[in-house]
Amino acid sequence: MLIRYLSQIGKYFLMWKEIFNKPTKWSVMKGLIFKEIDDLIIGSLGIAAFISFFVGGVVAIQTALNLTSPLIPKYLIGYATRQSIILEFAPTFISIIMAGKMGSFITSSIGTMRVTEQIDALEVMGVNSLNYLVFPKIIALLLYPFLIGISMFLGIFGGFCASVYGGFGSSANFIDGLQQDFIPFHITYAFIKTFIFAILLATIPSFHGYYMKGGALEVGKASTVAFVWTSVTIILLNYILTQLLLT
Repeated sequence: MLIRYLSQIGKYFLMWKEIFNKPTKWSVMKGLIFKEIDDLIIGSLGIAAFISFFVGGVVAIQTALNLTSPLIPKYLIGYATRQSIILEFAPTFISIIMAGKMGSFITSSIGTMRVTEQIDALEVMGVNSLNYLVFPKIIALLLYPFLIGISMFLGIFGGFCASVYGGFGSSANFIDGLQQDFIPFHITYAFIKTFIFAILLATIPSFHGYYMKGGALEVGKASTVAFVWTSVTIILLNYILTQLLLT
């Protein structure tokens, strides 16, 4: 079992080398990149915005309900919402959700091409199929921090709406909490994580789709495996990056 996992990891890193070999013509690649931006980034804005807004509201409400002592200042609602959304929810948990949304789409689309022998046809025509299929996804997901930035804003805005309109505190208290002990590096930390997670979201599902074997049933299995491994890798790297960057 361990040998099989190590061979899979080795094949994953060899895939990186092949991605940049024999690049596709820019006139073709440009269209592929814009298509991936539309499918992966624009297509994910709705679900990310919806989840972020309401989770931000839930964080604010739960924080407010736990401030039972009158000695605890109300600005802690804004402070807790900001810290929760920026440090963990937006970069990490949205990425895990995207591992299901984006990852399944990437694995199933490439896996279907493998099953229907479209990838073999690309190779016969002299096209580097890994560059043709995976490179546009990597470039498209360089815009992933833009998605996470919107998630951060809407999460905090959702907390603001829940706090103010739910009667848990004033807008001045919430905004004061947002400004309290603000450390600019936390934003940098969040976007460093986001960039690394974007690379994982583009490559791990592509790996499982490209190298899958079997028929239509295996496409679904490959999508599940890709989601599991992407999520596990994100969680492990989240722990490592937190230890390296915040301690």
